[in-house]
Amino acid sequence: MSLIVQKFGGSSVRDAQRVLNVARRVATVFDQGNKVVVVVSAQGDTTDDLIAKAMEINPKANKREMDVLLSSGEQISIALLAMALESMGYPAKSLTGWQAGFVTDSTHGNSRIRRVETERIENELDKGNIVIVAGFQGLNRYDDITTLGRGGSDTSAVAIAAACRADLCQIYTDVDGVYTADPRLVSGTRKLSEITYDEMLELASLGAQVLHNRSVEMAKKYNVPLEVLSSLEEKPGTVIKEVAKVEKMLIKGVAKDDEVTRISIIGVQDIPGIAFQIFSALAAKKVNVDIILQSVGRNETKDITFTVADSQREDALAVVEGLKGTLRAKGISCEGVTKVSVVGAGMESNYGVAAKMFEALSEASINIQMIATSEIKISVLIDREDGLRAMRVVHEAFFAT
Repeated sequence: MSLIVQKFGGSSVRDAQRVLNVARRVATVFDQGNKVVVVVSAQGDTTDDLIAKAMEINPKANKREMDVLLSSGEQISIALLAMALESMGYPAKSLTGWQAGFVTDSTHGNSRIRRVETERIENELDKGNIVIVAGFQGLNRYDDITTLGRGGSDTSAVAIAAACRADLCQIYTDVDGVYTADPRLVSGTRKLSEITYDEMLELASLGAQVLHNRSVEMAKKYNVPLEVLSSLEEKPGTVIKEVAKVEKMLIKGVAKDDEVTRISIIGVQDIPGIAFQIFSALAAKKVNVDIILQSVGRNETKDITFTVADSQREDALAVVEGLKGTLRAKGISCEGVTKVSVVGAGMESNYGVAAKMFEALSEASINIQMIATSEIKISVLIDREDGLRAMRVVHEAFFAT
């Protein structure tokens, strides 16, 4: 008997028909003699609808109260799925995040899991129940409800799989695996039969919408067997693991992230410690910084530019505005941009990847504002209006048949 953790996203349970479809998929795995834990997201656009309701009442709502509100979406989903399974004659028990033992830190809206106390889940499994857990949520040490941020249900599923030592964690989405780019936006994409944790982590962090990057990070850390599958079609998906042997492709994927803000601090003093002042202050406010570029000093000044997610723009701007006088900065600029990236472990030992990417952008008359690289990725910042076109021409450069 194996323990299998399955996660179904919001589109998979958006209406009664799809909830019943998920129930049938879960029942099939249960009938094969497996213990099953199911993690579900809020139905369809429920989370967005709840945010809109909050904005009608208080556009600057307290983050604690937002977590109380947003966590209700997943609770609806778990109850409906339990009802669906019961109507089919299967034993099912729904659990909220805190009933399932999720203990988090106190960062409302984007909390991190401290631990999963699995006793309740294991007791329900031992009773022969299918356990259905609300993703995206937990409880902090003050017994306040917290949420894990967008895509947090993926992380909930992997955390349960790690804590319970599951044999497999399956992530069901509205696509049937991991593709070389989003097949809904780019033509000629290829589905990957397998991909490494590192490559998937980069793609997830760079804007690919298949998996939450923290879920991949956790799967790698605890060596959780991970598979991405379609919730609507029964066909093989993509396996994510430590070493991928089948696909010998130079580049595994192209990703686009439109929710990037570029902030520049212009004309700060060219002396030691300036970067530390800026980025320690941002860290203290829990602002995650991505790309950083510092200009060569001139006239005893330099410019420092960095990027953050759009969701943290206001927090980041508040920090740098507060430091402007101390830094003797001449100005601060802020602009929304798009980040387009190519990812692949193969580029580490092959030359010419950057040249091919830059050539494709040049031929499309797309200007590059900033560049960042690592052993397995190259990212560029460009104007938002060029984002989709850039992803398409870069994908074509690497994957045209």
